[in-house]
Amino acid sequence: MSDSLPPEKRGTARVEFSRGVDVHMVAIDGTWSRQCQMTDVAEAGAKLKVDGSIEGLALKEFFLLLSTTGAAFRRCELAWINGDHIGVHFLRGNRPGKG
Repeated sequence: MSDSLPPEKRGTARVEFSRGVDVHMVAIDGTWSRQCQMTDVAEAGAKLKVDGSIEGLALKEFFLLLSTTGAAFRRCELAWINGDHIGVHFLRGNRPGKG
């Protein structure tokens, strides 16, 4: 009957993690942070399960720390929210004003 899977909005392959990878969200200005688990990732973005409330946080743009030392990180912008899960787009380094 159907010769294809449901349409996928994302254009790149994603890697899913069965248990999630512990990462940390941090505000650009350092005023807030949240522990979270990255449940899947692609070149352009990721899906996160956030620990604790995200209500009232400035989520338009933030850092996602991928290592405990902070040496590996991505600058992100919010793509969507669904309960305690959020989708993020990774921002490239050629934006005005480094953060």
